[in-house]
Amino acid sequence: MPRPDTANTLAITFFYYRDLPRAMRFYEDVLGLPLAIDQGWCKIYRICPGAHVGLVDETKGMNKWQEKKPVQLCIRVPDVDAWYAYAQEAALDGLSDLFVNDQIGIRAFVFNDPEGYQVEIQTATREGA
Repeated sequence: MPRPDTANTLAITFFYYRDLPRAMRFYEDVLGLPLAIDQGWCKIYRICPGAHVGLVDETKGMNKWQEKKPVQLCIRVPDVDAWYAYAQEAALDGLSDLFVNDQIGIRAFVFNDPEGYQVEIQTATREGA
């Protein structure tokens, strides 16, 4: 049987939280992401067209909260400097210095969300990066 040959309509990456309301406040108030789908114990926020992050109450989701977070949410923005100034003023947890990675063509910084997921904000420094 061949693979379906239809276009995808939505991408969602799910993160699992012990304190869902706290995570919601962070993604809404700090990152400014709009709530796109409210499933009660799962809140899905729009990052950009087609890309979303889902915040899940770990007591009800398919997976459970884990202390070690080998996952990073990366958001590409047009002005990383403006976001970095905002992040400094907000004193975000684990805020790194602004860095340049010439090998992959980005300027970026990272910080942690309320339960330890790393968020990277980046801007491309060259075409195709």
